[in-house]
Amino acid sequence: MTSIIAAIAYLVLAPLVGGLISGIDRKITARMQGRVGPPILQPFYDVAKLFEKEDVTVTPSQNTFILSYLVFMALTGALFFAGEDLLLVIFAFTLAHVFIVLGAYAAFSPYSYIGAERELISLMAYEPMIILTAVGFYLVTGSFYVGDIAASQAPAILYLPGVFVGFLTILTIKLRKSPFDISTSHHAHQELVKGLTTEFSGATLGKIEIAHWYETVVLLGIVYLFFGFNPLLALVAIAVTYVLEIFIDNTFSRMKWQTTLKSGWGAAAILGFLNLVVLYYFYLGV
Repeated sequence: MTSIIAAIAYLVLAPLVGGLISGIDRKITARMQGRVGPPILQPFYDVAKLFEKEDVTVTPSQNTFILSYLVFMALTGALFFAGEDLLLVIFAFTLAHVFIVLGAYAAFSPYSYIGAERELISLMAYEPMIILTAVGFYLVTGSFYVGDIAASQAPAILYLPGVFVGFLTILTIKLRKSPFDISTSHHAHQELVKGLTTEFSGATLGKIEIAHWYETVVLLGIVYLFFGFNPLLALVAIAVTYVLEIFIDNTFSRMKWQTTLKSGWGAAAILGFLNLVVLYYFYLGV
């Protein structure tokens, strides 16, 4: 019953929390750039305005793919906060992004096509590190279940410092922050216009924004697991992590897709894999 309540709470509250985080993101970014910035509630105003606009699509299949993207992203978070298997969460998370790629391919636009291809590259870049993160939690807690990991008193961050830094690397990719916002960006002034989301508008684009809010809450929830032995410390770590991502976004220029791929795999191979090897052979006494 508790897991069901947690899943329902996520489905209801995550868009509100994600929207507020997006608003705070814009405000902090503006302050870093010497601007006043929009109101913190501006993301909600923007999405509400999108749902009021006429929904113009190139092909009807776009709406189906984007609705599937939103549904599976919501399902990902529901499974996560219900305390289910982290590997199942990762599977649903990946499947959700396959749907948005299919939606971009269905648009028959060169910008959308390139954005879709770069999104696939991003997926290949971050997926190994996410899987290694799940394996790391298993080695520390003896379980793949999110509920068991969150309830464990083992200080995961002390056992998995390399995995944590590696996860921060791919977190920059997943939050679509510079220097790794290669497929689409929060800002339209890039060589791809908006890349992956160029051909989406109206309510369809609004669904993508809401799905991104769901995604943000899930990703920050994984950060929580590293510090779950101390909930207050975990909340502080989440805040510091997100501010760090905003700082990186405002101090680095966009890099090539090759650099994104090398960074994701490099983080997985050097930080993640080596950390797990050391943990397995020295700390676990094997």
